[in-house]
Amino acid sequence: MCGFIGYIDDTTKAEDSQIKAMADKIVHRGPDQYGCYVEDGAALGFRRLSIIDLDGGAQPIENEDGGKTLVFNGEIYNFAELREELVNAGHVFKTNSDSEVILHGYEKYGRDLLNRLRGMFAFVIWDKKARRLFGARDIFGIKPLYYYQNGGTFLFGSEIKGFLAYPGFVKELNEKRLPDYLSFEYIPDRETLFQNVYKLLGGECFTYENGEMKIQRWFNFKYEIDGTKTLDEWAGIIAETFRDSTNAHKLADVEVGCFLSSGVDSSYTVHELHRRQKLKTFSVGYEEEKYSELPCAQEFARVEGVENYAVKISADDFFGIAPTVQYHMDEPLPNPSALPLYFLAKKASEHVKVVLSGEGADELFGGYNYYKEPLDYQKYMKVPQPVRTALSVAAGKLPKFRGKRFLVRGRYPIERRYIRNNYVFDYGERGQYLAREIESKDPAHYTKPHFDKARGLDDVTKMQFADLNTWLLYDILLKADKMSMASGLELRVPFLDREMLKTALAIPAEHRVQRDKTKVALRQAALASLPERTANMPKLGFPVPLNDWLREDKYYGLVKEKFESDTAKKYFNVPKIINLLDEHRQGKSANMKKVWSLYTFILWYEEYFVRR
Repeated sequence: MCGFIGYIDDTTKAEDSQIKAMADKIVHRGPDQYGCYVEDGAALGFRRLSIIDLDGGAQPIENEDGGKTLVFNGEIYNFAELREELVNAGHVFKTNSDSEVILHGYEKYGRDLLNRLRGMFAFVIWDKKARRLFGARDIFGIKPLYYYQNGGTFLFGSEIKGFLAYPGFVKELNEKRLPDYLSFEYIPDRETLFQNVYKLLGGECFTYENGEMKIQRWFNFKYEIDGTKTLDEWAGIIAETFRDSTNAHKLADVEVGCFLSSGVDSSYTVHELHRRQKLKTFSVGYEEEKYSELPCAQEFARVEGVENYAVKISADDFFGIAPTVQYHMDEPLPNPSALPLYFLAKKASEHVKVVLSGEGADELFGGYNYYKEPLDYQKYMKVPQPVRTALSVAAGKLPKFRGKRFLVRGRYPIERRYIRNNYVFDYGERGQYLAREIESKDPAHYTKPHFDKARGLDDVTKMQFADLNTWLLYDILLKADKMSMASGLELRVPFLDREMLKTALAIPAEHRVQRDKTKVALRQAALASLPERTANMPKLGFPVPLNDWLREDKYYGLVKEKFESDTAKKYFNVPKIINLLDEHRQGKSANMKKVWSLYTFILWYEEYFVRR
C-alpha cells in the first residue's frame, strides 16, 4: 500500500528534487519509504506503507533489463499463484512483493494481465524504450488514480495534492462543474473540480504516448441472474465465497485489524476474520448516545471475544477536523460520515497498519432502504402514463399530505425517479443559490446512460447497477481510501472481491430486497454465524447528529461565518444560502444536506485556493 506520483514532460529535465517535493505532498500515504525513478523528461515518485515483503518491496521497481518501471498502490491477493506461473515461464524475480508480479505479468500478458488480478490496485508502468506509460485501476475503483493534462505536461498520481508541487501545474477551479457538485455531492464523470485534472474510472486502463492519452474500459459490471437456486442455496454460496474472500484479504506481513459498527456487514467481516486469528477491532461513536452505534458494537465485540478500541467524538471534534478532512479528500465531499471515519482510522492506525471493512455490501447485495421503493411502485406503474402524470401535477399543487411524494414521483420511470438521494439541490433550484448563472446539464444526463445499460433488468437491479457505477465509485470508496490513508492505514474491502461480485451479480432481486428487508440473502448467510439481532440489524449508515448541531448557536455561528466569507460571496448567493441555514435552525425545513454541501465546498476551496 502506498501513494505514487509522477510526470512526463518533454519540455523540461526531470529532477530528483522535483519528484520528491511532489511525493512529500502525499507522505501520509506511505511514511515508511520514499523512492524515485528519474530519467530525461520522466519521473516516478513513491511513498510506501510496508505491508508485504517488508524488506524487499521498495518501489519504483524495474524489470530484469531496466526497460520497464512500475509504481503501484494496492494489494494483489493472488500474487503468489501468479508469481509461480511467471517463474515457470522464465521470469526472474528479485523480491517477494506483489508489485513485481504486476510488472512481470504485464511483460507476459500485456493488458490481459488485468483480468488475472484479484485485488485492489492502481498502477502505472513506464516503458523507457517506447516512451509509453500504461496505467490501470481495479474493477471497483478502490484505489484512486488521477491525471493532469495541459499542453505537453502530463501528471499522474494517487492524490491531486501531489500535483501542487509541480511548477507546470496550473491550479484553477473547474467552475462550470459547480452545479453538478451541488446536485450529486461529487462530479459524476471523469472530470474534477480542478481544471484539466481527471480521474481514471474503475475498470479502466490507459496508455499515454507522444502526448496522446488513450483510455479503454477493461471491465464492465454485467448482471447474469440465476433463478434456479433457493434462498438457502444462495446463502450457502455467499457464506463460502465470503469465507474465501476474507481469508485472501488477511494476506499481510503485519497485523490486520477490523472496523466494527453495529451492522451486519462489519460484524460478519469481524466474525470471519476472527475464525483465523486473534483480532483487534475499532469502533466510533458520539457523545450523543441516541446517534451512537458504540453500545451495540461493543456488545458484539464482547460476545465475539475480540478486543475493541473505541473513539467517541464531540461536536467540537467534528467541526474542528472538517477543514483537514476536506484537504485530504482532494475534492469536496460533503458526506458527513467521512468525519467519524477519519477519527476511526486515526484510532486504528495507533494499533495496526491494515484493517478490513464492510464497504460494498450494500451496493452488491441490496442494502439501502431506498431499493425497496420499486416494490412499492410495482402495481402503480401499470396505471397509464397520462393518468400518473395528471395525478403528479395535481398533487404537486396541493399542501403537504401523506402520499404526496409517492404521487409526484409516480409519473416518472425509474431512471428519472431515482437519482441517488434525489439530489441535494435539484436541477430547477440549484441556480438560485449560485452567485451567477452557469450553464449546466440536467443531472439525468449523467445517470441515464447507466440505466440504459441495465435495460431489461428489474428496477431494483437497475438502481444497484447505477450505484455500482456512481455512488460506490465517487463517494463510498473515495471516502474510504482518503480517510484511511490520511493516517497511513490500509483499508481492505473483502465484499468488493471478484468472486463476491460474481455471486452478487447472479442473485435474483427477490433474494436481495424485499418489502420488509434488505440484503436478504446476505443476512441469511450471516445468520449461521451471528446473533439474530446483529444479522438483522437495520441499515444505519454511520449516523451523525449534524442535524441537531446545526441548530446550536455555536455551530450555527461557525457555518454562518463561512457563508458570509469572501469565498461564499464569490460563488454563492449569500442571502439565499443564509436563509437555508436559518430555516434549518428554526426547524422550518430539514436543510442539513444542503447546508453541509455548501459549507464543505467553502472549506475545501479555502484549503486549496486560499491557504495553499
